[in-house]
This record gives sequence, C-alpha cells and structure tokens, in this order.
Amino acid sequence: MQIALQKKALTLGEYETSSLGLRAYNDEATALSLENCADAVHFLYPEILTGNLAKFTTSFAGTTLYAIKANPHPSLLTFMWKHGIRSFEAASIREIRFILSLLPDAEIYYMHPVKSRQSIREAYQLGVRAFAFDCAEELYKIETGTDHAEDLSLFLRLHMDQADARYPLNDKFGLSLNEAPLILQRMQSSANKLGVTFHVGSQCMNPDAYRHALSQVRMVVDQAGVDIHAIDVGGGFPVSYPGMDNIDLAPYFDTIKQAIAEFDFGDVDLLCEPGRALSGNAGAVAVRVELKKSSNLYLNDGTYGALFDAGISNWKYPLSVVTSDGRTLDPSESDYKFYGPTCDSLDMMAGPYKLPADIEEGDWIIFHHLGAYGYAMQTKFNGFYSDTVVEISAL
Repeated sequence: MQIALQKKALTLGEYETSSLGLRAYNDEATALSLENCADAVHFLYPEILTGNLAKFTTSFAGTTLYAIKANPHPSLLTFMWKHGIRSFEAASIREIRFILSLLPDAEIYYMHPVKSRQSIREAYQLGVRAFAFDCAEELYKIETGTDHAEDLSLFLRLHMDQADARYPLNDKFGLSLNEAPLILQRMQSSANKLGVTFHVGSQCMNPDAYRHALSQVRMVVDQAGVDIHAIDVGGGFPVSYPGMDNIDLAPYFDTIKQAIAEFDFGDVDLLCEPGRALSGNAGAVAVRVELKKSSNLYLNDGTYGALFDAGISNWKYPLSVVTSDGRTLDPSESDYKFYGPTCDSLDMMAGPYKLPADIEEGDWIIFHHLGAYGYAMQTKFNGFYSDTVVEISAL
C-alpha cells in the first residue's frame, strides 16, 4: 500500500494539541513532512483507541485492567483514564511510581509473579493492595514485605496450556494445577480477598481456551475446598495481523461470561488485563529507508527499537509506504530483508517483506498495528531511539 506524500502548509488543527494532548495531523504523510524527524515517528489513532476501549468497558463482564507494559506513553494512559479505565496492571515498581505520578487515583494490581522485597514494601506503602505470585516462597515475601497486612488481595498464578496462542508464555510463570490446591489453602491466612489468575498466552486464537482455563480453576478451587473472591483471566486477547484470521472479540467475551456462569463463579469479581488488544491497532511506527542495497533495506529503527517483534518474532505487520518526493511507486513488488540502524548484526528483520520494487532511500515504511510493544520496547543502544509521538486523527 502506498500513501503519497502531500507537502502542504500548516493549517489550524493539523499541528496542535488535540484529544491525546499531542501534535495532531490529518494523515501520516502530512505528519512526516511537517515533523521532519530524523528518527522513527510513532503514531497514535484516538478513534481506534476509543473503539477498543468501548469494546472492553461495555462488553467484558468485569473490570478491565490496562497492562501498562504494552504502551506506557503518558498521553495514551491519560486518554484511557478519560474513557473509563480506572485500574492498571503493573509489572514493576517503576511502573507503579509512574502511573501514580500521572494518575494518583488509579487502582494498581502488582501482577508480576516475582518481585523484589523492596518493591513489595514500597508498593504497599504507595497504596497497592493486590499482588500476584506463583509459589510459596513468593507468598512469604509478600506477607513479610507488607508486615503481614490484613487488607491484601492475593492472586495465585496458575500454569495453563497455551497451545492456542501464537506467542506462548507458559514456560516461565505459573504454579502447576497439582500443587495449587495446597497453596490456595495456605493463602487463606494471609488474604483478605482470595484470587486466582492465569494467562492463556499472547495472541490467543481460540476463545474456548478461556473456558478450558476456567474449568481448571473450578477443579483446583474444589480440590482446595476454599471460596475465592476474584478471577483474573489475564490478557491474550488478540489483534488481527497479516496471516491471522480477522479477529472479533465478541466470542471471547461471550465465552468467558458463559464459562463464569457454567462453573459457578457468578459471585466472584472478574478481571482481565488486555494490553495489545487495547493499544495494538491504535498505533503505528514510521521508519525511514537510509540505504537500499539490492534486496536489503537499512532502516533508522530496528529490533533494538520499536521493531523487536518484527525481528525476533518475525511478525508480518501490515505495511504502507510514504514516498519522500510524492512520486507514484511502481505496482510491482519485491521481497526485502530489513536491517536496523545499530552496529549489531542481530538487528535484522528477515521477512521477507513485500514492498514496491522502486522504493528508495528517504522513503518511509509504516508498520501498522504497532501501538503495543513498539514504543515500549525501545532501547537507547547506539543512540538510536525516538521520542516523537504524534496523533493521527480526522480533525
């Protein structure tokens, strides 16, 4: 797909703070022309973000926690707050400090299963009361780190099968279902509210994976002989990428709601932790071609920047091109390999990526659906990174 670059004079509304509190433009080409940036340029789309938020706040039968790690840009977080998100999932004490500095009244769930003793103590002092863990040793750290507080909401992270996920996450965290009943019994002495959490894997392509997971929660709870107060079904809600079926989240929400009733969890607090599903298709990243060498394109961003998933996971994001001079590109396509700007040869995206055969130095490639794990994954290795984030909106 080609977007012709239209250089035009600045007009009121195109270059002003708008709904996200960012410089706002009608389209990506205008933004790239007027920003005149030497680094990658991050785009956010408020209309898409609004639609994503509405899906969860109106259709998910519980409380939606935004997973900060997906995209922690302040403008995006404050926009979510304005549109009804009051709870956030944090993985570190820095995320907790950050969100409270931005949104002092936010409710924070500290859901990383392994935390330092210092961070547990500080989080509790900052008002955090919900903590996740997946072993007895971590439970003891939470108990002692909070001076055996009596107002804790504790969530036991269970290990679940993730065969339906495009990006499985089950090798690192989660207590086995065999061990879980004993720990649930042990939790009763520490938890004001007893909870269970799990993750079906990132980009879960089968809604029934949530039903299966909830059936296993029912089994574990019955074996433990305890009453739980909350279930967090985690993230995993998918975004449509090339090569994947078009995603409708309604069957996911319906399946979870039906399973909650089927397994007699109707009186528990239900939570979810979407990250990618809220911010993924609400953002994009434009990167510039710095050199064309045969079928290799050298870009001003790469796997040490916003393109980690494009390189390491080899995900094929939807691409479009903005030409540097407004020319019309040849409709014929070629296969390309991308290289990032750092000196590391691992900074490479194998693809192959199909782009116009006559793309050249100075043209911009837009990686769409990169509002999650793009801006958030940037390092400053070799001095290559971008702080330029703008809004693309129909003003």
